[in-house]
Amino acid sequence: MNSIFMFVLVTPLAILVCICEVFAILPSPQNVTLQTLNTQYILRWDWDKQATGNETVTFTAQYIPKYKLTKKKKTWMSVCNRTLDTQCDFTSSDLHYQGIYVLQVQANCGREHSEWVSREFCPEKDAELGPPSKVEVTAVKGLLRIWISDPLTSSNTSMKDTLVPDLYYLIQFGKQSGWSSQNVLLDRNVLKTSTNEVTLSELKAWTTYCVRVRSHDDFWNRTSDFSPTQCLKTTGVMPLWLILLLLCPVGVLLSYATFRTFRAVKSTFFPSAQLPASMYEYFWDSPCSDQPRLLTPESETEVCFEKLHVCPRVVLPEIHAPPDPPGLEVDTSGHSGDSGMYSTEEGSGQLGVPSPVCSAQASQQGKMADVRTDSGIGRMGTVPAYDCWH
Repeated sequence: MNSIFMFVLVTPLAILVCICEVFAILPSPQNVTLQTLNTQYILRWDWDKQATGNETVTFTAQYIPKYKLTKKKKTWMSVCNRTLDTQCDFTSSDLHYQGIYVLQVQANCGREHSEWVSREFCPEKDAELGPPSKVEVTAVKGLLRIWISDPLTSSNTSMKDTLVPDLYYLIQFGKQSGWSSQNVLLDRNVLKTSTNEVTLSELKAWTTYCVRVRSHDDFWNRTSDFSPTQCLKTTGVMPLWLILLLLCPVGVLLSYATFRTFRAVKSTFFPSAQLPASMYEYFWDSPCSDQPRLLTPESETEVCFEKLHVCPRVVLPEIHAPPDPPGLEVDTSGHSGDSGMYSTEEGSGQLGVPSPVCSAQASQQGKMADVRTDSGIGRMGTVPAYDCWH
């Protein structure tokens, strides 16, 4: 009887303990939010690590289309299953841009689970709209041309062409002096456009303008952040003073180059270097010197010179006399000691009187002929070496 009583009392307590262990409640994730941009969706949450001490906590994130919540059988699709991160990326889940979904996250610690925390999400309404992916500004003939690239989806396609057909852009521009340090336009000039190429006209020439662009969607009243501010100076007709200012350095350079070229040519073809004094002493001797001299435009035009006699040199063959026979004496009386060919006596055929210059040369040649002797053959006769006559 007692055993039966104990069994009836202990069994419900054991069952209750098991149920409590299985269905023990953990704290739920806090501050569940969605971080979105165009078609990128990331679910984030906070978790207090002190709630479980040193125990490892994981998280599970799921989603389901909202219209399926009314069905008896609800099929949730898990995107992150028991992850250690405090975020889950739903970008690759193919959520339809115009659809409505319910996203939920739960904490897990061993066999314990927290309550689900849900968020309703419509990408077209709740996702943030991004600014233009790229803005290019160029200055052309006093104008500013702006090229705007559409915001891009996660697959790098145009948001305007595929998802937001009514997308348009708001362009703010103004002089650089009208921008504050907080990058807020003070002197606002706003231009609304749905095209990707815009030309800003009626601008002042040679003035710096700053431009920024943002995206708009009026259907859900969504506005993006501004693109980075770009500042560019306009062009125009160059004033005369600026042209002269630019041409002055060019003219100076050309003048200097011409001067240097002229000096190089002059120093090459018309050198101004003077001869040393020692060379002047050598070349500028007495006016009647036989040494060569330099003639300059300032030198005297009168040149001193002497009469020059040109005497052709006649080379005579050598005559070898036969040896004297023995016992025969040679009579040398009646012959001139200098020459036996020429005589100045009357009746011997006087040909003329030689010039003093040629007489001196003939006398010297005769002396040289007398000195030469034949070795054992005979003595060579003396003849004049030059035939010099006036």
